[in-house]
Amino acid sequence: MKYYIIFGPPGAGKGTQSFLLTERYQFRHISTGQLLRDEIAKGSEVGKIAKEVIDRGKFVEDSLVMDMIRHEICNAKEGTKGFIFDGFPRTISQAEAFDQMLKKMGCKELSGVLSLEVADSVIVERIQKRARIEGREDDSSIETILRRIKTYHTKTEPLINYYKEQGKYHPVRGERSVEEIFEGICKIIDNI
Repeated sequence: MKYYIIFGPPGAGKGTQSFLLTERYQFRHISTGQLLRDEIAKGSEVGKIAKEVIDRGKFVEDSLVMDMIRHEICNAKEGTKGFIFDGFPRTISQAEAFDQMLKKMGCKELSGVLSLEVADSVIVERIQKRARIEGREDDSSIETILRRIKTYHTKTEPLINYYKEQGKYHPVRGERSVEEIFEGICKIIDNI
């Protein structure tokens, strides 16, 4: 079983690339953002908590996210050859907890981190376009977008060094076409 993280700022194209990777490699795509949006849409207690936190441009509690991830791994469909985690981990503490969780579950260690590198100005354009096309309320406010980008830089970017030290970090130029980005990612996966 393979375990990959697709990494990058909000709007970098992680979801698009993850979808393509699931088709090519029979991976299971686990998007913490989508899991949380599903809970919000259901109006569950988890969803209510998540909405309040997300609306402030913050991250949801680690314990809640870890429980969702564990549930998704344990309930993978037969034939799944690996996982691509999108939007997780977001902090060093989540990364450390994830490493420990994989060990406790008897899983192989993380295979690699695929990092989409995109400039902030491009991110803002992409998120605004996504909000218009998909009608995503969480993407509609420029203030929320800028807070999410700032939170990414302060809380998530430290993961770059964490994974570089482990030799698992693989940068990918994320401002190219979808096809060119996908080709670059596939070369990395095929060489791991």
